[in-house]
Amino acid sequence: MNVSVCFNRVPPKLFKGESLDRISEEGAEKEARAVKAALQQLGHKVKLVPLAADLVAFAEELRAARPDAVFNLCEGFWGDSRKELHVAALLDLLGVAYTGSSPLCLGLTQDKARTKDLLHAHSLPTPRYVLVRLGELFPKTKNLTYPLIVKPRFEDASLGITLESIVDNEKALTRRIRYVHDTYRQGALVEEFIEGRELNAAVLGNAPMEALPVSEIVFKPGLKRTIVSYDGKWLEDSAEYAQTEPVCPAPLKAKETLLVRDVALRACKLLDCRDYARVDIRMRDGVPYILEINANPDLSPDAGLARSAASAGLGYPKLIERILNLALKRKEPVHAKP
Repeated sequence: MNVSVCFNRVPPKLFKGESLDRISEEGAEKEARAVKAALQQLGHKVKLVPLAADLVAFAEELRAARPDAVFNLCEGFWGDSRKELHVAALLDLLGVAYTGSSPLCLGLTQDKARTKDLLHAHSLPTPRYVLVRLGELFPKTKNLTYPLIVKPRFEDASLGITLESIVDNEKALTRRIRYVHDTYRQGALVEEFIEGRELNAAVLGNAPMEALPVSEIVFKPGLKRTIVSYDGKWLEDSAEYAQTEPVCPAPLKAKETLLVRDVALRACKLLDCRDYARVDIRMRDGVPYILEINANPDLSPDAGLARSAASAGLGYPKLIERILNLALKRKEPVHAKP
């Protein structure tokens, strides 16, 4: 099988965010090489195809490779995460079978505010929230209870999330909204901060979707705020990284596990996630509050989805093979010309 693995090149200069944000961006090539190694181990012929500023060159390289399928690991375009859906749309236009979710799903899940609107409309539990658009500074938060957490509307990988993201008063809230607006050049999502257990529910497959073992991020004593910050996720030398520990499967009661899996599956079906996904949840007083739905989450061997798959007895190469086969089922048959 001839497989192309597409991933993002990091631009020389990020157009928004902090300088340390490059660390998560640079992980894309490492992820791509891990997927390539797994595919080669399975006997496939693999070509890495990086996506940089020249979109025409990217399309021509893909056409020349003539892949049976594309592993789409692109999480944006040239440093802009909001253009993740456009890469999938390009693959659609090129007529290639590719892994992961459709452009519509990627666009919806990248937008935290629209995702929460849909969850709320379909009675799926999510923290109460308000969107503060770029240029606005005085949100209507009278129906929200402090502490609140402020997030960039369109980012993932914990970009823009620090201990200061959790605010306890109006002054701190206004300051953090201004930070998100100025640094990430997008709206700020303000939601009630849920003190509770941090759970990741991974989902694999299509019709039917399969819920993998639930993973938990355990916060060690001494952490000022119990969140998975950018430092806690990416900076291995930081105190926050040392104070967060993933555990899989999560030590949940059977009823809790069923509830978390059910909510995750319903959310993924609602957003029409495809092949693989991860739902981030906070459990408080028996209620699994959905924080985010991650379509096409990180597929690195040490990332959450691979961890949950391993707990289910699905090793990394087999996980990659499973996802590839799901994409190949969508490959359009070649019809002979009349």
